Amino acid sequence: MNELYIRFANNAEKEGLYCPYGTPADTLLEHFGIPVDSIAAVRVNNEIRPLKTRLAVNSVLEPMLLESPEGAMIYRRSLSFLLAIAARKLFPGRSLYVGHSLGNSYYYTFNSGKQPSGKDISALAKAMEWLVREDLPVTFKYMAYEEALEVFRKNRQTDTVLLLDQRSTSRIKVNECLDYVDIYVEPLVAHTGQLSAFELMPYRDGFLLRFPAVGRGKTISPFEDEPKIFEVYNEYKKWGRIVEVRVVGELNSLVAKRAVRDYIRIAEAHQARKMADITEQIYEKRDNLKMILIAGPSSSGKTTSAKRLSIELMVMGIKPVAISLDDYYVGTDNTPRDEKGEPDYECLEALDVPFLNEQLLALYRGEEITLPLYDFKTGRRKESGGRKIRLDRRTVLIVEGIHSLNDALTPSIERGTKFKIYVSALTQLNLDDHNRIPTSDNRLLRRMVRDYQFRGKDAADTIKMWPGVQAGERKHIFPFQNTADAAFNSALDYELSVLKYYADPLLRGVKPSRPEYAEAVRLLSFLENFAPIPPQYVPGTSILREFIGESEFKY
Repeated sequence: MNELYIRFANNAEKEGLYCPYGTPADTLLEHFGIPVDSIAAVRVNNEIRPLKTRLAVNSVLEPMLLESPEGAMIYRRSLSFLLAIAARKLFPGRSLYVGHSLGNSYYYTFNSGKQPSGKDISALAKAMEWLVREDLPVTFKYMAYEEALEVFRKNRQTDTVLLLDQRSTSRIKVNECLDYVDIYVEPLVAHTGQLSAFELMPYRDGFLLRFPAVGRGKTISPFEDEPKIFEVYNEYKKWGRIVEVRVVGELNSLVAKRAVRDYIRIAEAHQARKMADITEQIYEKRDNLKMILIAGPSSSGKTTSAKRLSIELMVMGIKPVAISLDDYYVGTDNTPRDEKGEPDYECLEALDVPFLNEQLLALYRGEEITLPLYDFKTGRRKESGGRKIRLDRRTVLIVEGIHSLNDALTPSIERGTKFKIYVSALTQLNLDDHNRIPTSDNRLLRRMVRDYQFRGKDAADTIKMWPGVQAGERKHIFPFQNTADAAFNSALDYELSVLKYYADPLLRGVKPSRPEYAEAVRLLSFLENFAPIPPQYVPGTSILREFIGESEFKY
């Protein structure tokens, strides 16, 4: 085939054109009819590819704008790549480690553990600014497996070398700029001149790489600290260093050595200890506390966390009584509508807040109440059938739901009688020293597996609804996470190797004709880095069982 037929998805009025086989996608950007510098990558037949991709089949092309959620992630990964180049240039004898996200920032430290000086951070920023001004090309290519190993060993990228132990391909895809080579994880921008919006800021024992929020163009918003979330992340990072599982390659080594079962026991015991610590905090306030409120983003393991907390409380002589906020829905007819005219079940106004507070106050007075019971089939509250409950001095309410951390849910209740817990899967594991694993990917894979196992949804369905889920989290959950009295990390660093067992075939079922194919391909590529762990190794009481099934808890 000497000629290819190319169409442009964003420009329906423009006819397709023929071009030679192997034409680079970036030579066709003018046909999109938009500014070239606003394009981060290109979607080729529903697969997101770098702009330098050479076209090999008849294709439908669509621009991935920097303003889009996908474009924003490309921008952030490219900024991390830019920082890695600057650090290697300025500090060839020091390794820079990417940590967790903190708002619209990534936290970085040096391997020495020594806090970087203001002069160091300023020098890094100036080096990055120079790279942006030079507008250097960022390219990708393939290297022979042994050649790639040699390059990474020479550059002391030991975590990347360890990661390649899981690869069995003869060619390794890499990104390159100047003389810096890094393993290809996902597409990057085509040239450094696109990366002008960033900021380096001293923070704790390291510094933050700050970037624009999604949809904010080149504007970097004022920094808002999240100290509670940082402390949880930082503690788990330290724990990862202690047990020597900081990066995926170290986890894979345990699998190869058949030592991963002991690590699973350690990880589960560590998480149980953290839940026990939270229970101790609650017990110390038992004379005043009457209610525990639990919230967290989708697939963070809130339900199992609440069940495990209940057991810990009973060990301490406290009797938990659970209330479901789902039973306080106002009903389909009275639910506010979103911008599409659909019922917005995630907004606070979808709940009968006055009735909830009326019942809570009655319980606080020692009265018996009958809990409501919502019928999701009819979209209305049932007339009868709810449980009768009463509080005594050894009883505490447990309320789990999306708005639990928002005091507007319980405005009539004194703050001193409430204990709020934020639950999320805060992954501390990285691919290597400067390629991080987004916590949202962990939760998406959890959700995908659970949706298939228990809700009859395929991977494409889960991927399709995920942006809406994340939008709801940004609106209703994340703004309140720092109001929590305690934060519980539900992530288990071995879980992605288990989820791979379930998610891999589901993702392979998403066909190229679906818009969700791009995300499926990305997740499949990501999971290739993990050595699989058999599901039977997962304890029956593990939070992971909430998503893969066969839990010892009832849901």
